[in-house]
Amino acid sequence: MYKHLLTLVTVLFSCSMLAQNARLITQSKDSNLIRLDEVVLSANVILGSKYQAENRTGSAFYISPQELATFNYSDINRVLRSVPGVNYYEEDGFGLRPNISLRGTSPERSAKITLMEDGVLIAPAPYSAPAAYYFPSVARMQAVEILKGSSQVQYGPFTTGGAINMLSTQIPDDFNAFLSASYGNYNSGRLHAKLGDSKERFGYMIEYLNFNSDGFKNLDSRGNTGFDKNDLVAKFRVNTGPAASLQQSLEFKFQYSDEESNETYVGLSDADFSATPFRRYAGTAEDEMVNDHKQFMLTHLLAFSDNFHITTNAYYNGFTRNWYKLDGVTLNGERRGVSGILSDPSNNSEYLDVITGAADSPDNALLVKANARGYISKGLQTKFDYHWTGENTFHDIEIGVRYHYDEEDRFQFIDGYRITDGSMIRTSSGVPGTDANRISDATALATFALYKFKYKELTLTPGLRYENIRLGRTDFGTSDIERLGTSLSVRENRTDVWIPGVGFNYNFDGFSIFGGVHKGFAPPTSREDEKAEESINLELGSRFRFKGISGELIGFYNDYSNLLGSDLAATGGTGSLEQFNAGEVKVQGIELLLNYDFLQSHDKLSLPLTFAYTYTDTEFQSSFGSAEDIWGDVTTGDELPYISKHQFNTTLSLEHKTFDINLSGRYNGEFRTLAGQGSIPSDERVPSSFVLDLAGAYHINPNASLTLNFINMLDEKYAVSRVPAGLRPGHPLGAYLGVRLQY
Repeated sequence: MYKHLLTLVTVLFSCSMLAQNARLITQSKDSNLIRLDEVVLSANVILGSKYQAENRTGSAFYISPQELATFNYSDINRVLRSVPGVNYYEEDGFGLRPNISLRGTSPERSAKITLMEDGVLIAPAPYSAPAAYYFPSVARMQAVEILKGSSQVQYGPFTTGGAINMLSTQIPDDFNAFLSASYGNYNSGRLHAKLGDSKERFGYMIEYLNFNSDGFKNLDSRGNTGFDKNDLVAKFRVNTGPAASLQQSLEFKFQYSDEESNETYVGLSDADFSATPFRRYAGTAEDEMVNDHKQFMLTHLLAFSDNFHITTNAYYNGFTRNWYKLDGVTLNGERRGVSGILSDPSNNSEYLDVITGAADSPDNALLVKANARGYISKGLQTKFDYHWTGENTFHDIEIGVRYHYDEEDRFQFIDGYRITDGSMIRTSSGVPGTDANRISDATALATFALYKFKYKELTLTPGLRYENIRLGRTDFGTSDIERLGTSLSVRENRTDVWIPGVGFNYNFDGFSIFGGVHKGFAPPTSREDEKAEESINLELGSRFRFKGISGELIGFYNDYSNLLGSDLAATGGTGSLEQFNAGEVKVQGIELLLNYDFLQSHDKLSLPLTFAYTYTDTEFQSSFGSAEDIWGDVTTGDELPYISKHQFNTTLSLEHKTFDINLSGRYNGEFRTLAGQGSIPSDERVPSSFVLDLAGAYHINPNASLTLNFINMLDEKYAVSRVPAGLRPGHPLGAYLGVRLQY
C-alpha cells in the first residue's frame, strides 16, 4: 500500500512543482478560486457552488444549473459522465435505473454509494434494501453535488466511494416562471414547468415534469417499449422578517412521481445482438415496471447569528413498485432462469426458442414474476454549525445526528404463460405472497462531528462518524399469505462502527495540494453475524491554474479488508439481496480534470474545453467462489467486474450571447462481467464505446430560446452491459427540438 501511495505522492508533487516553478500563473481575480475563504451554506446544500467544490479538503464536484441546462439531459448517466472518478454501466438507455460507482465501488443499482436529495437519504430503503430502483429525475434538479474521499465522511451510511446529493429546484428570491418543451425520435417528449416567488415572510415553488418515449427497441410481437414518467414538486416556506433578532424559516416540500415503463430484464444473445441490437424477444411482451414515489419533508433553519445555525429535517419517503417481468422458463419439469439461458444459449437452445417465440410452448412454460414491493424510509436529522475567527485562523464545528427507519415489504407472485405463434397467453394466475412474503427493516442512529481549522494557507478537517444499526428480517413464508405467523422465520443482525477521517488543503501561489485518509464502510444485511464492508481509503490531489489552464489531478487508493458482494437479480443473481464475503480487495486510480478557454481574450465569444479522465485499477487479494456464481470463481489477482479501467469525457463549446453550440464525447473502456485477469473472454466482455452528443441553443431574447439536441449523433451501435440477462444496447441516434421560455 505504501508503495502505491509513494507513487501517487511523486506524481502529484511533480505536477505541483511544475505549476509553481514555471511561474505561469497570472495574479488575476480568477486565481482567488483556489483560496479557501468561508461561505455559509444554505439548508440542505453541501457545496452550493463551484467555488466551494474547488476548495474542500477532499475531492468534490459541483454540476451547476448552467451546466445542467447546457445539454438538458434527463439521463443521470449522461449528466455524471463529465465527473472524474464516476463509473457506471447503462441498462435501459434512458437512465431510469442507473448503476453508478464512485471510485470502484460495486455499481449494481448504485447500492454502494450514499444517495441524497436535498441532503436527505433518497434510496428506497437506504439501510435494509439500498438498490436504487427509484432514482430522482435529474431533469428537475437545480444542481448535483458529488463528494469523494474524506469530503463525504459526514454523509453515510456508505462512506467508501462517495456521496451524491441532488438539489431540487429552490424557491426563487423573486418571481420566476419557466417552461421548457421538446420532442424528438421515438415519439419522445418532455414538458417541464415551474413557478415560484418570495415575499418578505413567505415563498413558494411549484414544478411539474413529464418525459416519455415509445422506446427504441423493437418487440417481436410489436408494441411499445418505452415509458411515461411524471414528477410533481411543491415547496412552501415561511420565515421571520429581516428585523427579527432570531432568524428562522420553515419549509415544507412535497414530491410525487409515477412511472410506467415497458422495460424488461431480458437482453439478447451475442448472435442476436450482432444481427439486430435493438430487438426485444416475443417472450418479454408482458414485461412492465409500474411505480410511484412520494416524499414529505420539513426543513427548519434556526440562525442565532451569522456564525451559528441549526438545520433540522424531518422526512418521509414512500415507494411502491411492481416490476412484472419474465423470470424463467420451465420445460419438461426443469426450470431455468433467463440469465443462465442468455449467458449460455448453445446449451439452452430449446429454452431460448421459447423466449424468442421461435417455438410454441406448453402451458406455464413462461414464468412471469410480479416483483411487488413497498418501501418506507423516514427519519429526523439535525445539524449544528458554529464557526468563529481568531488571529490568522478560522474555526468551524459541525455536529450532526440522525435517527432513521426504513423497510422493504416483499409480496410477490408468479403467473404462468404459454407462447403460441409468437404471442403470450396467460395460463395460470399466481397468488400474491406465494413467491416471496417477507419484510426487511432497519433502524439506525448516526452521528458525526467535523472540525475545520484554517491557519493562513493550511486547512485541516478531522472528522468522526458513528453508526449504530439494527437490521432485521421477518419471513412469513410462501404458505402464510395472511401473515398469521404460522411458519414465521425471524433473524436480526446488529453492527456499530466508528468512522474516522481527516483531510487537509494547503494553498501555494497558483496551486493547492489536498488529501486525506478515512475509513470506508457499508452496512451488512440482516444475516446473523455477517460483517460489514470495511476499507481504508487514501487520496492525494492538486488543484492548479496556469496560463488559463485550470484543473485537478487526484490519486486514490482504497484498501478493502472485507468487500461485500450482493445477490441482485439485476446482476444475474436470484434477487435475494443476500451478501457474500469477497475478502480483501484493492482499488486504486487517478482522476484528471482540465479546463481551458481558447478564446479567453475575446470580447464576444468563448471556446471552453473540458477534459476528464479516470483510470481505475482493481484487484482481488484472495480466492473464493461467489454466491450463485454472480462474479464467477475468483482467483487472487482477478479484476472486479463491471468497472472500466479507462474512461474519458471531453466537452467543447462555442458560446455567444445569442447562441451556444456544445459537443460532448464519452469514451468508456471495455469491462468484464465476471471476475478475471488478462484478456477478457468474448462472452464475458462489454466492448469499449465512444459516443458523441451535440446540443445547441439560439437565444431569441433573454426570455426565449430554441434548443436542438442530438444524443449519439454518429448513431453508434454499442453494448452497455450483459446484465440483468443478456447483451443490452445503448441509446441510438436521437434528435430533439425544443423551446425554453423563462421570466
